[in-house]
Amino acid sequence: MKFEQAGIAVQDSDGYAQLHKLVDAAFDARDVEVLLSRAKRMKLRIRDYEAVVSRGLLGKNAPALYKALPVSDQALTRERYLQLVEAVALELRQRYYKVYAYY
Repeated sequence: MKFEQAGIAVQDSDGYAQLHKLVDAAFDARDVEVLLSRAKRMKLRIRDYEAVVSRGLLGKNAPALYKALPVSDQALTRERYLQLVEAVALELRQRYYKVYAYY
């Protein structure tokens, strides 16, 4: 039996869409290395979504947008973010090993 995630309805569609636009832009193929290098300079782990968003790496408005979302929308946003983190090209993941490391 294949795992299927339960569908969770988005409650604040405007804030959710704005935040997802920022997240998607940060992981654009042309910009993802900028995100990774900034995270490295700040000594952040890229999988630590709360730290990345609170430090403004996803944009100036991202922390306020994230905090304004209901908890369920925050969870959906974190999940989307982590999916994009894992979809980064292997070459970049190896180059920014310390940013991806779990230690």
